[in-house]
Amino acid sequence: MLTRGHRSRRLLLTRLNPQLAAGGVAYSAFIRACAALTVVLLPLLAALSTARAQDIEPRMYSNAPVGVNFLIAGYAYTEGALSADPSLPLEDPQLRASNAVFGYARVIDFWGKSARIDTIVPFTWLSGTAGYEGGTVQREVDGLGDARFRLSVNLYGAPALTLKEFAGFRQDLIIGASLQVSAPTGQYDDSRLINIGTNRWSFKPEIGISKALGPWTLEAAAAATLYTDNDDFYGGSTRSQDPIYALQGHAIYSFRSGVWGSLDINYFTGGETTINGTLKNDLQKNWRVGGTLAFPVDAHHSIKLYGNSGVSARTGNNFDLLGVAWQYRWGGGL
Repeated sequence: MLTRGHRSRRLLLTRLNPQLAAGGVAYSAFIRACAALTVVLLPLLAALSTARAQDIEPRMYSNAPVGVNFLIAGYAYTEGALSADPSLPLEDPQLRASNAVFGYARVIDFWGKSARIDTIVPFTWLSGTAGYEGGTVQREVDGLGDARFRLSVNLYGAPALTLKEFAGFRQDLIIGASLQVSAPTGQYDDSRLINIGTNRWSFKPEIGISKALGPWTLEAAAAATLYTDNDDFYGGSTRSQDPIYALQGHAIYSFRSGVWGSLDINYFTGGETTINGTLKNDLQKNWRVGGTLAFPVDAHHSIKLYGNSGVSARTGNNFDLLGVAWQYRWGGGL
């Protein structure tokens, strides 16, 4: 027998997804649907510097109740022509990287708009070989990657709501913006060509749009990543890099069970570098495609599987990536 509190929770979950209620799905399915409708934090990334322009993140600009917290733990494996830094004089880099990623996010009220603050800290195990000046260099290293911090704000179409108010929310068009800052906290050795950290700051402003069309959601985002100089690059040189401009798009389908999947695409260009004032021939023009599958375990836990691969690359980055992430949600009345 349901108590008054359980009946209220059931009514709330029914309103969160009326399609489920109309289909006569059991109460446990409502909990799974609620878990699937919450925001997803973990970006699809490799924890190396070149991959940071290649984040593929569906459902980045979506709404969730104020006060909800997210704890994320993930693992990603990359293999192929993955260069730790495209400005390095390396030929045919064949590197393998195992990346553990830990993150935290919280949904906040930003002057009446729904917003999110999040932080991500990766740890990477890297090994492999590359050609250098007619020979072969080998590298095996592990350590922390550069930490990232971000503020995301839904500027239109997603007001700040409590869990009770969120029961009546129906997404139509959401327009959002974000600013991510990457700090030079990762492993770095200026005597080695390949490192996990970058020894510089980066700033990534982004604007995104999300449009719901029945069970489908179409998304697009445009971003630019700006870099400070690395003044201790490989023996004390100074390395500068132009901004990298990126576009990403997603076609997302939400199933009645609460499971959702997406087809993802990413394009980025720019990023030419200079070392001690000498311009390098390393303009990036790269495409990547991938997919994401997320499914809820219960109202607090969910799992996400993802993968992507390079389809066209002017300067390396033609690697494959597979990953899995676990997400735990609490607070905000959940």
